[in-house]
Amino acid sequence: QLQLVASGGGLVQPGGSLRLSCTASESYLRSHAVGWFRQAPGREREALSCISSGGDKTSEYLDSVKGRFTISRDKPRTTVYLDMNNLEPDDTAVYSCATHPYYYCSGRPEFWGQGTQVTVSS
Repeated sequence: QLQLVASGGGLVQPGGSLRLSCTASESYLRSHAVGWFRQAPGREREALSCISSGGDKTSEYLDSVKGRFTISRDKPRTTVYLDMNNLEPDDTAVYSCATHPYYYCSGRPEFWGQGTQVTVSS
C-alpha cells in the first residue's frame, strides 16, 4: 500500500511563509500527478492546486490562495512542494497531498497522505 507523507506544517504568524513537502514510500510520485488539499475544522475539504507528473502543467483551484501558494516538484520528481507565502489566519487547516491516477491532474485522487497541521496565528 502506497504511503504518502505530508510534512512542513507548523505555527506561523500572519504574513509568514511555510514550505510543505509531499513524499511517498515508493517512486509513485514520478509517474502521477499530485494535488494539495486542505481542511479546516467544520469546513469541507478544499482543493488547492495540482501538478502533473512531469511538472509541465499546474492547476490552481482556490482563488483565495492564488498568487500566494505555489506548487512545484523537485527534479527527481520524488517530492512535491507547496510554498505558502503571506499566510493568513484563514489558511489554518490540515494540509494533505494526494496522487491522481494519471500523468495530468484528472480523475479523482486515489492515495492520500496523513496531513500536516498549519496554524496561522499571532
